[in-house]
Amino acid sequence: MRLLMSLVAVALIGLGLTTAPASAEVVSRSENAFTLKFEGQTRLGTAGVADAFSEVGLWWDPAHSYTGSAANLSLDLAPGGCWCEAMPDGTQFDQGRTVSIVLGEIRFHAPFGPLRDMATRADLIVTYPLVGGVVTPTWTFIVEGPGVGALAEPVDGVIGGGFARWIAHMDARAAAL
Repeated sequence: MRLLMSLVAVALIGLGLTTAPASAEVVSRSENAFTLKFEGQTRLGTAGVADAFSEVGLWWDPAHSYTGSAANLSLDLAPGGCWCEAMPDGTQFDQGRTVSIVLGEIRFHAPFGPLRDMATRADLIVTYPLVGGVVTPTWTFIVEGPGVGALAEPVDGVIGGGFARWIAHMDARAAAL
């Protein structure tokens, strides 16, 4: 079933049949901080959004993993749970941690990639309200730390790509229902 959903997601992206982010932007940036925001729509109901997010190995871009394989990524949505990557030596690399999860919102401490050594704060806030009968997921990524402002655009590209792939994954799940 996972393989089928991945193939459907790739097909939907390729055919342009997935909902695209309605907006993606660098909301604010200074020398030592930036905030990114992504908003889109999905055909998947609110009940399936958190599960779809937890299937990170099916939607994350493998080029933005340490092992080159998104299948090595896992995500535990329980508070304190690890957003981890299984390394070839059998260890787990801690990409981030789930801070909280309530209906309609998941919060992570997520100092991805180079932010691990630079950020004093790296919070990813995922919301998915029902707006006018449509699930409207939003990611807000707040990053603070010495010199991190220079990374706003490259991080925007990586996180924005992840957001678009997640939306496509949710739409593939909805199409498979």
